[in-house]
Amino acid sequence: MRLTRDGRFERSDIWREGKWLDLWSVVHLLSGTSVGFSLIFIKFGTIASIVIGLLLLVVYEMWEAIVKIEETPQNRFMDVVVGMVSFLPTFFFFQGLPTSLFILVFGFILTVNITMATFGWLASRKAEEFEQKLRSEFIEQRRRLSERKARFRDTMKRRRLRRTQGRPQ
Repeated sequence: MRLTRDGRFERSDIWREGKWLDLWSVVHLLSGTSVGFSLIFIKFGTIASIVIGLLLLVVYEMWEAIVKIEETPQNRFMDVVVGMVSFLPTFFFFQGLPTSLFILVFGFILTVNITMATFGWLASRKAEEFEQKLRSEFIEQRRRLSERKARFRDTMKRRRLRRTQGRPQ
């Protein structure tokens, strides 16, 4: 975490938000794959599955905006694109997979997806708590500096007053 010149706190860990792509893009890639496997399992038609997959990815990005997860518009767009880029091949290429292999691959992808999302979420929580701590320390330091500045002004005012009172007129 660092403080920028314009007074904003900026994350510097690997989970920080990128302008276009970031480590969260891997989570969205795995999410698209997980959605693809889910819709294969549910057995909707092709068009319905593509529409539902796209809607799920868009709705998730809308949810992120509602809960105030800060991302650039480009990053939000790319999250949906990355999700669809992984959804489409998954949906079309894994439909004929034997059931046991399907469950094994889907379980592995879903586990990795949930694990990465959990680590990312925990890192984000930690960064948010750290930012709050830095922000409160910064505010406290500003308050103390203001007090010292006021005391210094009072001291200088008293000195000037003593000097002017001690002079003969």
